[in-house]
Amino acid sequence: MNKISPNLEDAVADIRDGMVVMIGGFGGSGAPIELIHALVERYRKTGSPNALTVVNNNAGNGAIGIAAMIYAGMVARMICSFPRSSDPKAFTDKYLAGEIGLELVPQGTLAERIRAGGAGIPAFYTPTSYGTQVAEGKPVAEFDGRKYVQERWLKADVALVKAELADRKGNLTYHMAARNFSPLMATAAATTIVQARQIVEPGEIDPEHVITPGIFVDRIVEVPDPKQEEALLREGAQG
Repeated sequence: MNKISPNLEDAVADIRDGMVVMIGGFGGSGAPIELIHALVERYRKTGSPNALTVVNNNAGNGAIGIAAMIYAGMVARMICSFPRSSDPKAFTDKYLAGEIGLELVPQGTLAERIRAGGAGIPAFYTPTSYGTQVAEGKPVAEFDGRKYVQERWLKADVALVKAELADRKGNLTYHMAARNFSPLMATAAATTIVQARQIVEPGEIDPEHVITPGIFVDRIVEVPDPKQEEALLREGAQG
């Protein structure tokens, strides 16, 4: 039941080529920067993991986080809601060059597809995107006089998550809005890897405060002073 990894490199060591990787965060809020960059460093040293499908709210900013993965050439496809954010050069350049694919998903639909994946619900209907290019080729049904588009669940091989507190059994809390997509992704992934600001003993987290139960967490690594994406961008940091 002790799920602690000794370091970041060990935590991401079994992520393989071609996997689907969900990455928590809404912009920089809740983005597991250290886990992402440990994965980038492994790719630069070994050439693996490659050809990843990354699921996130956006496609990265500047040269940090997901953008660093894209610049490195690790990402074959993005599934996201906002491919063009404040500084989307990494994704834009690769996309215009035909070197990365994109599945555009409305934000609420993205969250519900992930939730459905974790809940074992293979499909659901939503009015969002009906009549647009996003809905092309998808089944449509009418309910109470309104058209709805069928969307499929979204699951992953791995989720990378940033938590505030974790105990050795994997129970997690998050720092305010940093929870965003992370609790959903933890349920929808076969393996959930967490960086936590602090790891405590079982019982030190009030059960009422646990957001993600340890049953959904496989690996934890302590990162006492995590970097914030926006601060790194202001500093001009390069991935």
